[in-house]
Amino acid sequence: MTHSRFAPRALIIGAPRSGSGKTSVTIGLLRAFARRGIRVRGIKSGPDYIDPGFHFAATGIPGLNLDSWAMQPDLVAHLLKQAAYDNELLLIESAMGLFDGIAGGEGRTGSAADLARLLGIPVLLVLDVSGQSQTAAAVAVGFRHYDPKVKIAGVVINRAGSERHVNLSRAAIEEAGMSVAGAVMRNGELSLPERHLGLVQASEHAGIDAHIDKLADVMEASLDLDAILSMAQPIELRDGATDAAIPPPGQRIAIASDAAFTFLYPHLGSHWRALGAELVPFSPLNDEGPSLDCDFCWLPGGYPELYAGQLAAANRFRNRIRHFAQSKPVHGECGGFMVLGTSLIDAEGTRHFMTALLSHSTSFAQRKMNLGYRQARLLDNGPLGGQGSVIRGHEFHYASVINSGRDEPFAEISDGTGQPLGPSGGKRGHVSGTFFHAIANS
Repeated sequence: MTHSRFAPRALIIGAPRSGSGKTSVTIGLLRAFARRGIRVRGIKSGPDYIDPGFHFAATGIPGLNLDSWAMQPDLVAHLLKQAAYDNELLLIESAMGLFDGIAGGEGRTGSAADLARLLGIPVLLVLDVSGQSQTAAAVAVGFRHYDPKVKIAGVVINRAGSERHVNLSRAAIEEAGMSVAGAVMRNGELSLPERHLGLVQASEHAGIDAHIDKLADVMEASLDLDAILSMAQPIELRDGATDAAIPPPGQRIAIASDAAFTFLYPHLGSHWRALGAELVPFSPLNDEGPSLDCDFCWLPGGYPELYAGQLAAANRFRNRIRHFAQSKPVHGECGGFMVLGTSLIDAEGTRHFMTALLSHSTSFAQRKMNLGYRQARLLDNGPLGGQGSVIRGHEFHYASVINSGRDEPFAEISDGTGQPLGPSGGKRGHVSGTFFHAIANS
């Protein structure tokens, strides 16, 4: 790969906890810098698949996930170098709190702090000062000294209630020797809408562009963009390796892509294309099936439960994918796995018949959150690798398997710390599926 013609800089947007306003600040800054003509790209720390869509909407440049638990350090370095190509600024949004992760070993916790240490990237700390003022300085100082390998470059005061509130918080933080890049006032209109699995995806938000413009307007008026740009540091783009990346499962990959099937990790698609694979989209909601000249079909995650009636009525899709599966492999993740089963019960308790390529049934009627990192040991050769391979990934769904069916399990899974969770998914003939989203080889 040729070197970028820019000297790319990077900055992590972190916070003490989820709900501090990191996402709104990040999206607003992405659009604000893009307005200045800066080629800026958003990156999400961790496995979150919602925020990269908003990053893309803000900049027009595809989002990316960097995950220190799921990805080996060499793969992280490789993906960072790719992300920096032809970009001047990388804004990396932290998941949860800056230091929050799991006991995965040194540098493999999944926290954004791992990326700060590994890649030498400074942090802009977003502090929600609701219900406090000078105490915010104690929080900021705690972050500055908690880990000397993680540099806190500055602070954004967020959700301040008045100018007096701003002045009290700012004075205390600056007296402690830390830089304040500005203050954002409390404003309910800046929050992104929510729904059953968290934030609404960017593609579903009808007024997304206007909303992002509003966020950018606020960041331009409230924050010192020049100061924030100066906090971002040039990054060393060292060579990494792709050995841990999941190879393309086929040369021509038919991939379901519409409002019911929205999610494929950006690094997977780009890696597959880089190795010469072609991704051929089709829309089950438009009653389309996989093109028969493809050699593999992938049903990614999404929200099929919201479109279960429409999918159940998509006879051409169902017939085409059944025909495809007679001779070629089909794999489904999470929502895709649900559609491969015999039936799906929606939140209202209505049963909808699915493709029946696998024999399990799932239900959304009784919500039970399944969330966390997963390690999957594959029980047979398949789309993600050979028998015995271990894949790292993530699970996030509220649906439950109400009838496990009679298929062979796809994998044995453990949580992020290695605690066994039992068999996962199903495999029958050329068809396989699981609730588990694959990120990288272990």
